[in-house]
Amino acid sequence: MFDAEKFVKEETEKLKEKLTDKAMIACSGGVDSTVAAVLAKKAIGNNLVAVYVDTGMMRKNETEEVRKMFENLGLNFKIINASEDFLTALENVTEPEEKRKIIGERFIRVFEEEAKKDGVKYLIQGTIAPDWIESGGGERDTIKSHHNVGGLPEDIGFEIVEPLRDVYKDEVRKVARLLGVESKERQPFPGPGLAVRIVGDITKEKVEVVREANAIMEGIIEKSADEGKIEKPWQYFATLLSSKTVGVHGDLRNYVYIVSIRAVQSLDGMSASYSKIPHEVLEKISIEITNKLGDKVNRVVYDITNKPPGTIEFE
Repeated sequence: MFDAEKFVKEETEKLKEKLTDKAMIACSGGVDSTVAAVLAKKAIGNNLVAVYVDTGMMRKNETEEVRKMFENLGLNFKIINASEDFLTALENVTEPEEKRKIIGERFIRVFEEEAKKDGVKYLIQGTIAPDWIESGGGERDTIKSHHNVGGLPEDIGFEIVEPLRDVYKDEVRKVARLLGVESKERQPFPGPGLAVRIVGDITKEKVEVVREANAIMEGIIEKSADEGKIEKPWQYFATLLSSKTVGVHGDLRNYVYIVSIRAVQSLDGMSASYSKIPHEVLEKISIEITNKLGDKVNRVVYDITNKPPGTIEFE
């Protein structure tokens, strides 16, 4: 059985021995990277700097929420706006694996640039077991290349350290609860961000559409859970599909995008079952998305696929 107290003690000691110089942690504000950041801070104190990269594909208000959390944790941190860089690199790219590899490479280049400024020799990542399992290697098939594993370039200018590499999401949450991490119950959000919630090519307009659809989905699901109407899903989000359909906006015909909404229950992300959301909640999500985004979205569908055969995210 996983012992969170023992894990914290052992990993902190390992990090003290390993990190003999300044270290940087790639920290998104999610539970995995934030737990890794707290462990590293316990080990090396002010020799750690947390770097959050705004790729332009973050959720609504996410950057400011992460800033406040870092301040509350007492971390030395930097917030880097690299949105134009990421969007340019992803222009006209439609293949999911290519997206993930481009994003992984761009992240590393941003971290390398910051590392040179601060004389950093180590990059800490919040990689957990499902990341490298799904990224393939050896006899394992590549399900999807996680940007922090299979998406990494071969030439990297520092040593990568992964204190959570052999644990699963439910175990990370146990550690987070022990450490009092603010994001301990935060739902998973993919490292590549909204880039993998846009099927097909990525544009600024599509990012804005899926960002707003995600915010609507999250808000209604969380409110419904608070009111006791549903069991809160493990993960819940919206994806913008590449197909368009005919619809009516006002009294006019339009030909615009489809949003697929998804909610799943899972323990560790390795498998999942779709959440049985009541139709009244689904209808409310659909109405709000099409009312607010009616000139861009005219149809909302609910994904009832389990994992397997599907993955949780579409890409």
